[in-house]
Amino acid sequence: MTQQGVRWTADQVLALAPDAASRKAGSKLGAAGPWSEAGSSDEGTLWGLCRGSGSKPYQTVIDITDSTGPAYKCSCPSRKFPCKHALGLLLLWAGEDGTVPRGQAPDWAGEWIAGRRQRAEEKRTAGAASGASASGDPEAARRRAERRAERITAGAAELEQRLTDLLRGGLAAAEQAGYGLWEETAARMVDAQAPGLAARVRELGAIPSSGPGWPVRLLEECALLHLLDQGWLRRERLPDGLAATVRSRIGLPGSADGPPVRDHWLVLAQYDTADSHLTTRRIWLHGAESERPALLLSYGAAGRAPELSLPVGLALDAEVAAYPGAGQLRVALGEQFTAPAPTTRRPPGVSVARAAERYGEALRDDPWLDSHPVTLGRVIPTPDGDDWQLADADGDVALPLAPAARSRSGLWRLVALSGGAPVTVFGECGHRGFTPLTAWPEGPGEAVLLC
Repeated sequence: MTQQGVRWTADQVLALAPDAASRKAGSKLGAAGPWSEAGSSDEGTLWGLCRGSGSKPYQTVIDITDSTGPAYKCSCPSRKFPCKHALGLLLLWAGEDGTVPRGQAPDWAGEWIAGRRQRAEEKRTAGAASGASASGDPEAARRRAERRAERITAGAAELEQRLTDLLRGGLAAAEQAGYGLWEETAARMVDAQAPGLAARVRELGAIPSSGPGWPVRLLEECALLHLLDQGWLRRERLPDGLAATVRSRIGLPGSADGPPVRDHWLVLAQYDTADSHLTTRRIWLHGAESERPALLLSYGAAGRAPELSLPVGLALDAEVAAYPGAGQLRVALGEQFTAPAPTTRRPPGVSVARAAERYGEALRDDPWLDSHPVTLGRVIPTPDGDDWQLADADGDVALPLAPAARSRSGLWRLVALSGGAPVTVFGECGHRGFTPLTAWPEGPGEAVLLC
């Protein structure tokens, strides 16, 4: 993920951290003090010995040439990837002060690097072979798909009946029933192999205790769930694009079979969300030539960072392929023609009014869309009573910040960056408000991470 002579910024390195504690601990190790025998190669590898609490220093080695992000190896007992030692070594290297000179990798680092690249080559060969064999029995695959579709249809019909019973009995009953009602219904959707329906049902369970106005919110979400149910039950009558969107929202897997699109993709944001089972990484890209947004998703087991990592402020010349569905922005990363490298380019901003229009247009293709990526140009973060909004510097309209964004430390970074002057902000615009993810000053300057 680098090329000779190009290094990352500290923010780009810290964006790799799996959590806030790792960022703090890694920052402390970003100085030369605890390190010895640190070095780097022209091939894109780093290594070093970090003094710890034991008698032997920790051996840390990093390969930053992998197309999906850096790979790490450290002799410390940490179960986090990257660990604080890997983050510290990357920060030391990013400092450009000569403390990580060019050199020959020691044996312990060279063995891991050679072994990893050999395994990667074997994996690519095996993947090509398995892909060829997977298509060997299309009839069996068709029968499996039909059986799953039957289970989902039965689950959707059952869910329709439960929604009908809820509305017939009155929404007040939902508050009295507690979360158990929804968890049991969600479990039924899991049995029906419809994880998308199960996730939306679980979200319903938290609404009755979410404060004033919850009946309205519950009715809105029930209506969207009913719409998704009906979309599945009548999917044969839908246009192909909308039918693909329904299948995706239900939870059926899809493949990125769209035509490859080559562009210079700017990395605008990267952030993780986690539950008890899975960590999901969302990476937003912007095509410098095509002007189209694209979303990369990567997953890791709970407590582990996903493999794919593209820190904000990089650009890569690469192909992406779209997943099916009307208005869907998710893509798969294909062939990369150059290594990702820092860039000063930024996406063009639009007005607040145009941002709201774009979200409305996106809802036509996907009624279940929570938010849509957009870059706001010349906006000023402004307090609005107890809340905050982004006001158009050249107009009289504003977008309220989403509730979750108001409590993040990124809000104060945005306010400090602005200082009352207009800024450019990339984020997600949705029915709950605007969530800022990255910002740039009005004049020249690097991207500031807000997430």
